Amino acid sequence: MAGLTGNEKLNWILKAGWHGLCPRCGKGHMFRSWLKVSDKCEACGLDYRFAAPDDGPAFFSLCIVAFPLTFFLVWLQVAYDPPLWVHLVTSVPLMVVGCLLPLRPIKGWLVASQYVNRAQEAGTARLWAQLNGREHKTGTSDFDD
Repeated sequence: MAGLTGNEKLNWILKAGWHGLCPRCGKGHMFRSWLKVSDKCEACGLDYRFAAPDDGPAFFSLCIVAFPLTFFLVWLQVAYDPPLWVHLVTSVPLMVVGCLLPLRPIKGWLVASQYVNRAQEAGTARLWAQLNGREHKTGTSDFDD
């Protein structure tokens, strides 16, 4: 990943993340179930303990789908005043499906971004080294194996 330029990095992140592939080798699976990240890649052995997308997928899903759809539904209600059953039949399923379906690709994108960009919380390299039973060396990162 070190030799990739900005555009190549973005393309790799999108390919690996959106398809749920290992961000290191592109062959193994990133997920062991719908939203559960694997412990490690079955192809190259990448340890996914670095992955911490936390609430990011839900946040992006809400921002991309729920907020715009909410504004549309409020407009629909004000403009046409449909009965409640219209919202129950159309709005609720659209909101649920629209928010749940993008969660996995977005989570994969965030995990791949963390790996490719070597993102980690500042000052956690020593802690990770202790947790993994390794000696911390100055200038190394959690991604160097």
